[in-house]
Amino acid sequence: MALLAPASTVPCALVALTVFRVPTWACLLCFTSYSERLRVCQTFAGMEGPELEKCEEAFTAAFKGLLDTEINYDERSHLHDAFTQMTHSLQEMATAQGSFEVAFPDAAEKMQKVVIQLKEVQACIPPCGLQEVARRFHCRGCYSTVCDLPLDCPGEGPDLEGQEPMALERRELSGEKRRDLGWGRGSDATPSPVQDVTVTRGGQAMFSCTVNFQLPKEEITYSWKFAGGGLRTQDLSYFREMPRAQGYLARIRPVQPTHRGTFSCVITHDQRPLARLYYFLNVTGPPPRGETELQISFREVLRWAPREAELIEPWRPGLGELLARPEALTPSNQFLLAAIAALASASVTLLAWIFFRWYFSGN
Repeated sequence: MALLAPASTVPCALVALTVFRVPTWACLLCFTSYSERLRVCQTFAGMEGPELEKCEEAFTAAFKGLLDTEINYDERSHLHDAFTQMTHSLQEMATAQGSFEVAFPDAAEKMQKVVIQLKEVQACIPPCGLQEVARRFHCRGCYSTVCDLPLDCPGEGPDLEGQEPMALERRELSGEKRRDLGWGRGSDATPSPVQDVTVTRGGQAMFSCTVNFQLPKEEITYSWKFAGGGLRTQDLSYFREMPRAQGYLARIRPVQPTHRGTFSCVITHDQRPLARLYYFLNVTGPPPRGETELQISFREVLRWAPREAELIEPWRPGLGELLARPEALTPSNQFLLAAIAALASASVTLLAWIFFRWYFSGN
């Protein structure tokens, strides 16, 4: 039996798994090249002959235990380095006239220990999101999968706290195939509910774009969109960009009836959407006292110019909000408070010094 298909790339590895029906050395196929494997057996058994074929079969049989191995996607480079070091060690043993019948099982056992020591794959956390931290790599087929969860996150619904993580997976496809299938858009899933936010006219509406799974630490962006006219929807074709809104917190003040509609927050990592959240803002309360219908119409005419960019703004807490919400005390806010306190102290000291100098100079 031939050792492996003569190729080192993952697509050719998949062809070998399909055509030759010998996936027993799947991890070996994913992380070593054909030339490396052939060189090892040629060093052990010579350039050709029955002994070379016997070496190839022994190499295959030794790695049967790694057939169904699944690893953390970020640990692929570590496992590749371990296999590279293994091939070098086997070549050294072959040069020293060692036996491949002993060397191969010993190498496979060491590789199983290496796999055990790799960082574990995190479980999928429902109910939504593209969770890159839960991506796993499968040696049987040399492909990766992520959680098979919709991109749209629910705002309200059943209490998910305490549920066991879901072992759901989605095979990673090419970008073109993903677009053809609508993968990652939640198009084949039941639409998630939209969170209702009710605010009295003239008040303040606050939106928090947070999810219950871990996000990448870098290159995370938040974009906000709005579908006005009192429309409650998750159809992205109705939404317009809100360029002034940035960050995971945004607010509207003062809230007016024109703000009634659906707001959407999209979390992206390196221009790839990870999750979407929706909020329906319902404005209640009568118009201000003494305001007639004619006055309302006149004011709307004066404000006819588009003001989309001013509809929603990033949350910039005041001093009272900073003291009332400890989580708002970011390092920049703490520095700002310290600077204000220092300036106030210096101003008081200067005024006191001027007063005493004036007082004593008059005497």
